[in-house]
Amino acid sequence: MSTDGLLALRQAIKAKDTIKFEKDGQPCETLLDATHLVLSPSSTLPKSTPTRYRRPQSDDVFTLGALYLAWQLQNASGADYMKQARESGMASGFVSVTERKNVVDWLEGRTTDNERILPLAGDSSTPPGSPPTSSKTLPTPHRSNAVASTSSPTKRRYVPNTRDMEAVKKIKQHEVELRDRNSVLRGTKPNNFANIRTVYAEKLKKMKETSRSGNSSTPNTPEPRSVIKKPRNNFPIIMISSSPTALITMHNVRRFLQEAIFEPSNEARQRAVAEGNPRPEDMIPIYRKRTSIDSSGKEHESQMRYAIVDSVEALAKFGTDAWDRVVCVMTTGQQWQFRPYKWNEPIQLFHHVKGIYVSWSNDPPNPRIKDWNVTELKIDPTRRHVDKAVVAHFWKMLDTWTTANKPGLMSG
Repeated sequence: MSTDGLLALRQAIKAKDTIKFEKDGQPCETLLDATHLVLSPSSTLPKSTPTRYRRPQSDDVFTLGALYLAWQLQNASGADYMKQARESGMASGFVSVTERKNVVDWLEGRTTDNERILPLAGDSSTPPGSPPTSSKTLPTPHRSNAVASTSSPTKRRYVPNTRDMEAVKKIKQHEVELRDRNSVLRGTKPNNFANIRTVYAEKLKKMKETSRSGNSSTPNTPEPRSVIKKPRNNFPIIMISSSPTALITMHNVRRFLQEAIFEPSNEARQRAVAEGNPRPEDMIPIYRKRTSIDSSGKEHESQMRYAIVDSVEALAKFGTDAWDRVVCVMTTGQQWQFRPYKWNEPIQLFHHVKGIYVSWSNDPPNPRIKDWNVTELKIDPTRRHVDKAVVAHFWKMLDTWTTANKPGLMSG
């Protein structure tokens, strides 16, 4: 096999040889870890070996590893190709997406001429990219005249043609820079939306003037109403397990989520019986205060309502869109809980709602939930002063999920 790295890689690809990786003489798995490419049993070259394949608009050349990566990922998308190039340790110097096809076509022998391939030293009569005519090592530069015989046998430097340089300048003037998903998000100047604020300020002013004129008219004139009506009962729903062994049940859920105090379910049931309430309601409303900050930095406090149910029968009372309003399902890790649900497979269910697995803080990990998309909520068996932090963490997780997946329910 040729000792020229570019031709050696081409011959290995055309012969369909298995190209392997080595590091310090030992086989390795990835191009990132490798220091050498094993092209054949008799040809092992460093992956950083410079080749004769010149980079566009530059006098630099691609390395052996960069050309191999372009051939290996020839069918990858542009974004995936650039991502894997960075992960392979080639943040710079890799073959561009637009040049990748030319590289692959030449390496696989579909094309023989390529203007970016520099000629072999001392072999200027051979077309660029052509294979050598013999299996001997590359010849040293030589000239027939007497002056050349006295000069040192150095590799001839490529001198670009003047007309080519002018053509490249014209092309670069119309060049569009390729961007990835990270660079495209970086803006070049700050956006100013002051004009939008001015337009809406004028509209609000006109609406206020219209409202005042309507109020000062005859008593029979109806008051103007908002065009957009807020949907009724558009509050989120939380489903809990109906298992009697669950830590959170319909007996203690209100005190836990609304007052941030955990009371064992059996104690809460006994207390309710003593107060004359032997059975809990099938729907329990929960109210919580929520603080938000507007664009001016002013804090606003609002009260949000949630409905707690533990069965699909109680959920059906909210109408046909009830499942669209379910934001959270608390589970004990028992799959029978989901059989009557709209989505009875845990993986599918917890794709549509926020999954919470409630357990004691000293319980061992539950292997049944390792593939479920649930977050563990651990309750301390004895330390009640930490309940407030646990409940605050729950509401923070639920607010984040609801804002991202069902933002319309955040104002319910």
